[in-house]
Amino acid sequence: MVHMQYLLSVIDDGAGSATATEQADTDAFNDRLRAQGRWVFAGGLGAPTPATVVDNRGGEPVFTDGPFVEAKEWLAGFWIVEAPDGDVALHLAAEGSRACNRKVEVRPFL
Repeated sequence: MVHMQYLLSVIDDGAGSATATEQADTDAFNDRLRAQGRWVFAGGLGAPTPATVVDNRGGEPVFTDGPFVEAKEWLAGFWIVEAPDGDVALHLAAEGSRACNRKVEVRPFL
């Protein structure tokens, strides 16, 4: 069976860092993904404040401090998982959301 890859994006609102319980629950979720053969890669991201946007579409690169969009919420981390279909990816996202106590967006890779 061919599995597709999905990006599960963790969305944070800056309400606070992950608690010890959230970190432990996320570690346990990661372990389950590995055991199920669904794990591809995952990572956490820092707050967007120190971000820099690079735009080199006009011949000379332009570097702009800060995130590419001002928003109340931002990408705080992600999982890349393998799943046979979108329904399984949504189920995994629901488990991940519960584990990290954040919203999770699901998008398939092209």
